[in-house]
Amino acid sequence: MFAVVRTGGKQYRVAPGDKIVVEKMDGNAGDTVTLGDVLLAGEGSELKKTDGLTVAAEIIAQAKGEKVTVFKKRRRHNYRRKKGHRQQHTILRITAIGDQKAQPKAKPAKAEAPKPETAAPAKAAKPAAEEKAAPAKAGKPAAKASTKNAAPAKAAAKKSAPKAKK
Repeated sequence: MFAVVRTGGKQYRVAPGDKIVVEKMDGNAGDTVTLGDVLLAGEGSELKKTDGLTVAAEIIAQAKGEKVTVFKKRRRHNYRRKKGHRQQHTILRITAIGDQKAQPKAKPAKAEAPKPETAAPAKAAKPAAEEKAAPAKAGKPAAKASTKNAAPAKAAAKKSAPKAKK
C-alpha cells in the first residue's frame, strides 16, 4: 500500500517501511508522529478512500541539511553580502498507513567463504613468477651498464642535431 502525504509544504509518496526527509517537526528521536493530511492512497493500481486515513511515522533523527551560501554582488558599487544557511530536517520512518503496518525486511543470505581449493592454485602460480624474476636479477648488472652508456649518447644526439630556423 502507498499514500501521498503533505507535510512542510511538500508532498511525499510513502509506503510502510520507507524513510523520508521532511521539514523540521517537533519531537525527539524515537517519538511517533501522525501525518493526517493524506492526499491519495492506493494499492497497486487501485485507489482507496482517504477519509480519516492517517499515516503513522517514527522520528529517526533531527538533522541539518547541506550548507547553502548566498552571495550577492553589484559590480562597481562596492556591494558584497555573504550569508550561509543550513536547513533543519527531520528523518522519518513510515511505520503504518491506516491499519496496514510495515513488514520486517528479510535478511539477505550470507556470502559463502572461498573454498580452500581456489586458494591453493594461487600459491602454486607464485613460484612461477619468482622464476621469471630470477633471470632478470642475473641480467641486472648488464642493464645498468646499458643505461650508463645510453645517457651520454642521448646528450651527444641532442648537441649534434642542428636547429631548424623558421
